[in-house]
Amino acid sequence: MILNHDLMSKNRAIKIICKKPRCIFNKSFIFVSNFNRTMRNLIAFLSIILLMTSCDDGDIIFVQLDFDDTFETCGELVFYNVKENPVESLSLQISSPTTTLEDVLELEYIDTDNLLVTLVNPEITGTIDGVNNFLNYRSYSTNSGNLFCNDVPPSNLQITEDQSSSSGIYTISTTYFEDDNDGIPAEMEDLNNNGDLYDDDTDGDGLPNFLDQDDDGDNVLTSTELIDYDNDDDDDNPLTDPQDTDEDGIPNYLDTDDDGDLVLTINEENITQDENPSNDYTNPNLADYLNPDVATTVLATDYRPHSINQTYEVSILIENITFPTLNQNELDFGILEDTRTTGTRIVTPEF
Repeated sequence: MILNHDLMSKNRAIKIICKKPRCIFNKSFIFVSNFNRTMRNLIAFLSIILLMTSCDDGDIIFVQLDFDDTFETCGELVFYNVKENPVESLSLQISSPTTTLEDVLELEYIDTDNLLVTLVNPEITGTIDGVNNFLNYRSYSTNSGNLFCNDVPPSNLQITEDQSSSSGIYTISTTYFEDDNDGIPAEMEDLNNNGDLYDDDTDGDGLPNFLDQDDDGDNVLTSTELIDYDNDDDDDNPLTDPQDTDEDGIPNYLDTDDDGDLVLTINEENITQDENPSNDYTNPNLADYLNPDVATTVLATDYRPHSINQTYEVSILIENITFPTLNQNELDFGILEDTRTTGTRIVTPEF
């Protein structure tokens, strides 16, 4: 047997010569090799197509997480968002560290007079691990009413898909707002126009004007003193033409002696001593604190209680989510809807 080898490169210019006819190979080998490689690629491609088109067990599912921009909560602590068409739900259950909505909304005093507050936990971050903290996506055959917060699940509940993320980072962010609801927008109570609402305190009682229902500290509510009796500018807006009874250039809601009789408004409780001069009438047609002809002094002993409106905005952002058949890098859970995100706190400044 005589063999001549001329191997220039793989699958190229391969020549094997044999004296016996059945041993003769020529460049057709090159075609066979290329053909095999091409067929391998084709078979791999067809296999992928076959896998995608033949799955009927939920192996490949394309889910678009498209929910409302608000969510709810219950228990200790489950956040959830439910969509009705199709019926789907997202839920975040936090068990470690133990967290309640009260923890999310907790406040603490920031002044020695216990008048001003701030959030204890403006941001809470944790890890989704599928053991202590869970992020679940579910779909249902029908809408079975309230899917969460029931001691006994709905009897007709049929879950068609249930997936849990094996990873993720959740961040609960809370923003806290307060206002005295006295009829004056907070930005207009920045009297020195420096952008800091906390350093404007007309009566020096420790409550800045935007939180003070009685800006001048005369025990008559600012909302009462904003009444525009004359409406000289015809716009029915007391902020543009606030009442100034004694015409001293200081509107009543910032004037400690509204009628200019040299008796402080707070000391004109001649009929009832209830920290409210606006209900004391010697003349049945005009309250004493607005009547310069009544100058009797009854010394006040306390400020009246103040109501401060509270509003919380709670949002959740979840990152690095990994579902079995759905990968989404970031999920904005939305804004919490709950009655506990609004409220009122009562404070009484020290007299």
